[in-house]
Parts: sequence; C-alpha cells; structure tokens
Amino acid sequence: MPYYLIGAEPSAFGAGDLNNPQPYGLTSSEQTLLENKKKLHKVVVKSNNQANEVESLRQRIDGLQTIIESISASSRENKLKLKELDKQNRDELESSSEYEKRILKSIEETNELIVVNKLDIEKVNLSLVEMSKLIDTINSTYVTKNEFNTLVNNVNNFKDLVAKELKSNAKPKKSKLDSMSNGDVATKAKNYYDKKLYTEALEYYKHLIKKNYKPARSHYMAGEINYNRKNYAKAIAYFKESAKLYSKASYMPILLLHTAISMDKTGDKENAKTFYNAVISKYPDSSQAIEAKSKLDLIK
Repeated sequence: MPYYLIGAEPSAFGAGDLNNPQPYGLTSSEQTLLENKKKLHKVVVKSNNQANEVESLRQRIDGLQTIIESISASSRENKLKLKELDKQNRDELESSSEYEKRILKSIEETNELIVVNKLDIEKVNLSLVEMSKLIDTINSTYVTKNEFNTLVNNVNNFKDLVAKELKSNAKPKKSKLDSMSNGDVATKAKNYYDKKLYTEALEYYKHLIKKNYKPARSHYMAGEINYNRKNYAKAIAYFKESAKLYSKASYMPILLLHTAISMDKTGDKENAKTFYNAVISKYPDSSQAIEAKSKLDLIK
C-alpha cells in the first residue's frame, strides 16, 4: 500500500471524536458543539470554583458567626458586669452620702457638746468663785475646835439652866430654907461662897432669887459662882439679869469685866470687846479697867 495511506490511517479512525483531547476532522456543527463543550467545561470549572469559594465563605461566615455569638455573650456578660458595677457605685455613693451625713451630724453633736461643756465650765467657775467667797467668810469667822466645844458646852449648860429654872418654877418644891428668914439665908450663902463651897452657896442664892430677896445682888452672886466654875454661859445669863435689875451697884466693874471675860471665853469676841471698853470708859481708875485693857490687847 502506498505510504500516504499508512500515515493517514489513524486520523481516519478518530475523525469527529469530540471526546478526543485533540479532536480533528470535525464538521462545523461538531466544531460549534466542541466550542460549546469547552465553554460549558469552563463554566463547570468556574462554578465548581465558585462553589468552593462559597463553601469557604460559608465556613468563614460560620466562624464569624461563632465569634459574633461569643462577642455577643461577652457583651451580655459585660452589660451585666457594668450593671452590677453601676449598682455598686450607686450603693457606695449612697453609703458615702450617708457616711457624710453621719459625720456632719457627729460634728453638730460635738459642737453642741462643746457649747454645753462651755456652759458647765462657766457654772463651775461661778461655783468656784462662790466657794472661794464662802471659804473667805469661813476663814474670817473661823472658830477653833476648843472654842467651839467650849461654846457648845456653855450653850448646853445654859439650856440646862433654863430648863431647870422652868421646871422649878412650874413645880415649886418645899425647901428647908423656907423655914429660914431671907436675911439668914443671905448670910449663910455668903459664908458658903467665901469658903468656896459653891454648890451650897448657889442653892442659897437661887432660893433668894425665888423669894425675890435683893434680886440684883443674888443674881450677881449666882453669876460669880458659875464664873468661878467656868460655866460662862450661865454666868453671862445671871450677870445680864443683875445689871438689868440694878445697873449702879458697887460690884458693876467686876460684873462687866467678868461678863466680858465670859464672852471672850465662849468665842463672842466682838461683844467681849464692847464690854471691855465699857469697863475702861465707865471705870477708868479701877483695877478692873487695867485688867480689861490687857485682855483687850490680847484680842486685837
């Protein structure tokens, strides 16, 4: 067979095969079909590529959605946290405001206490001033313990004397002296006094006082007996009654001097001064006046 026939044989068997990678011997229709097939292939490839891209995008979208959901959850948590923080801030603000109110109230109460304390201090200062004045007064009129005890004893004795006299006046008792004359009783009383038998002498002089026999002298002698016994309050009472009954008696210098001394002894210094000066002014040349001056100097 001729050579060209051998060379052309393969082409003759594959002519018009559209599935051949390199088709040949195509008609115009087949050529058009091949072109369309190629275009379709390209469309399929492109569609597959787009499908892959869409799937990739879908996966990316799913990832983004997961992220968005996570962000949304975080956002909700953050909102809750912000809400809680806002509540805490409000509570703290209210607490701070309440604390500030308490501080202001405490300051007001403290200021009120300061004012009250200031008033109390002023009252205390006034009390101290009054106490100081009282202490000064006490110091100026201070009486020693011995003088006070003497005064108390004399006052008690004087009370006893008054009580006994009232009792004796209320219920007069019969006495052995009632059978004696007043002159004899006076003589007997003087004898007892001179012998310093003061108890007996005082009984007789009291009898004469009751009988109203020479009452001025009887009171004077009863005062002298109590003076010698250092019963100064009783002595003063008798001397006072005697002077009231008869102020011009010869024994008046002694009566006034002994009255002054009795007052001096009982702590009545001011009245003692008055009686000392009375002795000095009324009986300047008497021995009693000399003694009164020496006693008066001791008081000054």
